[in-house]
Parts: sequence; structure tokens; C-alpha cells
Amino acid sequence: MQPEDLVRDHTIYACVMGSRAFGLATQDSDTDRRGVFVAPTALYWRFEKPPTHVDGPLPEQFSWELERFCELALRGNPNVLECLHSPLVEHADATGRELLALREAFLSRQVYETFTRYALGQRRKLDADLRAHGAPRWKHAMHLLRLLIGARDLLRTGRMTIDVGDERPRLLAVRRGEVPWAGVESWMTRLATEAEEASHRTPLPELPDRRRLEDFLHRVRRDSALNAAPGR
Repeated sequence: MQPEDLVRDHTIYACVMGSRAFGLATQDSDTDRRGVFVAPTALYWRFEKPPTHVDGPLPEQFSWELERFCELALRGNPNVLECLHSPLVEHADATGRELLALREAFLSRQVYETFTRYALGQRRKLDADLRAHGAPRWKHAMHLLRLLIGARDLLRTGRMTIDVGDERPRLLAVRRGEVPWAGVESWMTRLATEAEEASHRTPLPELPDRRRLEDFLHRVRRDSALNAAPGR
């Protein structure tokens, strides 16, 4: 079975991410598609295991195998967690809807560390661009601000919101380079401070509900094996 076949025939959930999901799309924005597929259980009984992720087959399309997706989400990976909260869902079968119903089980106070670590990595890249070219990549600066806003609000409320809402005009002004870098830096610093303060009183649980998610994965693997059995 080719990787593209897994995406075509076994996708349980697919959504649009990127600027279109964040409410930051412009006329030249790409359509970034993300998805989750379930590799048939029988494929794991061979020496060569199915892939953990697949690029394509559409442009700007990327999909994870369910187990890998859950592993990353349990670690608080921002890109993966955001997929579960996209307002632009293109496909969700019964298993995909069950995954969506479990999305709160992935959230915990660990997101402060993971989101902060990711944000610091992005900030280092912006600083490198600034040193090399005299200016940051404004689009990347916009998305870092968006990430920090999302992290702060998630820690404050215990709920993940993807669309930037009323922050859209200000963020797009950053993308166009209309906000001085000093002002962008000040905004980033303030958001990071607010996220840290929120982390001390967040309603999020200490840890994600790993047992509940593991039970879900076990059921999916078991059903896949039973459905592939002779006479089924």
C-alpha cells in the first residue's frame, strides 16, 4: 500500500489550517490542509511498518497516522493541538468525530512549557533574520504573536481558540511591516508575561488524560483488525 493510499482511503479527520483557519488569510494565502489517517492494523504485522506521516498528495497537505498524532498531541505540540480545534473541518468520519470529542483530554498545564519552547525557537529565528538582513520576516513575526495570544488565552480559559478575532487588523499590520520592530518586541514580551501569569492559575489539569486516549487508540486498532478478519 502506497502512502498516498493511506491518506485517500483511511483518513478519519481532515481540516484546513494556517492563515485561513486563524482568520488571517489574504488574497495570496495558501490552503494548508492537515489530516489524520488510521493505518490498517494488519500493516503492523509486517516487518515494514506503515509511515507515521505522509506529505500530500495535494499541495500543502500533511497527514499523521493516528498513533503519532496522539503522541504529539499528548506532548502538547502546538501545531497538532491546533488541528483539533480548526473551524474549517473538511472531513470527519465516526472515528474522526470521536477524536474531536476527545480533544480536551489532550490539554494540560504542559502546554505552557511546549508553547513557550516553540515560541522561543521562533523568536531565535526572527532575531537571526534581523541580524542577517536588518529586518525580521514580518509574516513569521505575525504568526509568533498569534501563537502567544493563543497560548495566553488557552491558559486563562482552559479552551483553545484558533481564530484571532478582533486582533486580525493589528496582526495584519505587523505582517505588512507597518508596526515598528520595537513595538512588536514589546507586544511579544507582554504576551509572554501574561501567559506566564496565567500558567499559575490556569483551569487546565496537571496532566492530559492519557488513559482515556489510550483506550480510544486500542479500540480503533482492535476494530481495524476485526474488520479485516476473514468473513467480516
